[in-house]
Amino acid sequence: MALLPALLLLLLPLAALAVALAAVLLGLPSYDIPPGVNQPAKLRLVLAVLLGTAALGKILEKTGLCSQITFGRYVRQGRKLGVDPKLFIQDLQFNKVPVRVYQPKATSDGRRRGIIFFHGGGWVFGSLDTYEKVCRYISRESESVVVSVQYRLAPEHKYPAAYEDCLNATIHFMKNIEHYGVDPANVIVCGDSAGGNLAAAVSQTLAGRSDLPRLRAQILIYPGLQALDFNLPSYQQNRGVPLLFRERAAFFALQYLNGDALHMQEVLEGSHIPPDMRLKYRKWVSPDNIPEKFKVRGVKPLRPTDFIAEVYETVKRFCEPNLCPLLAEDAIVHQLPESFILTCEYDVLRDDGLLYKKRLEDNGVRVTWYHLEDGFHGIISLYDYCGFSFPAGKRGLDSVVSFLKSL
Repeated sequence: MALLPALLLLLLPLAALAVALAAVLLGLPSYDIPPGVNQPAKLRLVLAVLLGTAALGKILEKTGLCSQITFGRYVRQGRKLGVDPKLFIQDLQFNKVPVRVYQPKATSDGRRRGIIFFHGGGWVFGSLDTYEKVCRYISRESESVVVSVQYRLAPEHKYPAAYEDCLNATIHFMKNIEHYGVDPANVIVCGDSAGGNLAAAVSQTLAGRSDLPRLRAQILIYPGLQALDFNLPSYQQNRGVPLLFRERAAFFALQYLNGDALHMQEVLEGSHIPPDMRLKYRKWVSPDNIPEKFKVRGVKPLRPTDFIAEVYETVKRFCEPNLCPLLAEDAIVHQLPESFILTCEYDVLRDDGLLYKKRLEDNGVRVTWYHLEDGFHGIISLYDYCGFSFPAGKRGLDSVVSFLKSL
């Protein structure tokens, strides 16, 4: 990793070429920037940078200098910002899990709410620095203590490593809550994308714990909650919309589960789930549970694919709720705390959020739902991103802050 900065200086001409090639690739039909998305021209530029970065990563991997994932992490890692006059920030370890704690400096009349934040990045990318701006914003604007968790990443650390790190850090925080001036009755788990998956899994695990305070709420920002069906309406409609393509969603799920992306095509086609199991979970994972207004853009019934038993043997843990929280039994879902779910119209994971919203409401859980009609996956992280900022990202982030203030 230390060699990467020097390598980048040597490879700048290649990087420029890669970005230029990516710009040409933008004309291909597999990449789709819908006209209704927030600032489509700006998103096209972001996509060019992403494709150029991916192309350069492939070059580095083929030359043996570093893996594409290592390069991707370096590019995405962000940086720790300078001193914040309104926050006291410290890096600690909770039960051997690295965390960054953000505490408002302003005096408070009582104990504050505490938020445990799990970052996104497909369980493969993301760090404390990557989400530094987001966590600072949430802490400042909601006047809350925020704990950002650096869980172990795939493919080096397969499932359930990330889930276990998030659970252990949360339990440690809840057991030592008095050190941070947090009200034990006002602790919230929060995450975006893969972090939303982890927040949902942790919330389900803690639902039945009598030795810990009950979670006050869970905040799930465009969460990925199932890996049974990659052909739901939102997967069909938004398969080529950045920042998360349909194939990449399956790639990340497989990297987290097995540490590789073998059988990705079979998983995309749906050959990895036995017919009886698919029938069992149809009550929860089905286009029938998606409101009709979300199915007007290019959705078509797909021919069922043949089940492949050997593929199922490699991915059968997809049916575990700690990995796919949408599959939890009603007895668990019924115990979950008040919930906030943010979805984006132009996001392959939109329907995961809509399906979980229905499950929660069917089980009597109060849900606040915020839908970004012009949003795309990952937009929260782009609320303040140099010249690539998207106003819809700030709207989404402010909806989270508003929900927190209502608790």
